[in-house]
Amino acid sequence: MSENPWTDRIVGERMTVDQEFSTRIQQSEFSNQQWSLIMTATEFEIEHPDDPDRARIVANTDKLDGVIPELDNVQAGMGAMAGGGAAGGSSSSGGGIFETIMGALGMGGNGGSSEKEHREAAERLTQEYADELQSHLESKGKWDRIRDTAADGQ
Repeated sequence: MSENPWTDRIVGERMTVDQEFSTRIQQSEFSNQQWSLIMTATEFEIEHPDDPDRARIVANTDKLDGVIPELDNVQAGMGAMAGGGAAGGSSSSGGGIFETIMGALGMGGNGGSSEKEHREAAERLTQEYADELQSHLESKGKWDRIRDTAADGQ
């Protein structure tokens, strides 16, 4: 049994939201592979599950620090597989692997702010996903039952 039994009850709903949210991911700065990595480090919780007026799904991103440094590696690996070009990347001089190495050394255009910017963007996007998930559950008439399950689990 998982730590949050309510999450076990919404696996099918999450798959639907994942499909609907894929357009939003394509419009973001993250590739599908990077988004998958972000989602593995994100846990969803229900704040105030015992209060129907205040209850809401929130993205707990406390574990993101462990994957944020890997986001550039995922993107660099995709570039190498595609012959040097990646989404948002370039195979021209000054881009790609050289830029990744320079960034890792704290040199170049991104400096140390890249990880901070990635984290902030990931936090915003995961909360958008959480909001979309809650909206989906509400539209399907499942939100109250899921909220009750979360309240019982506390």
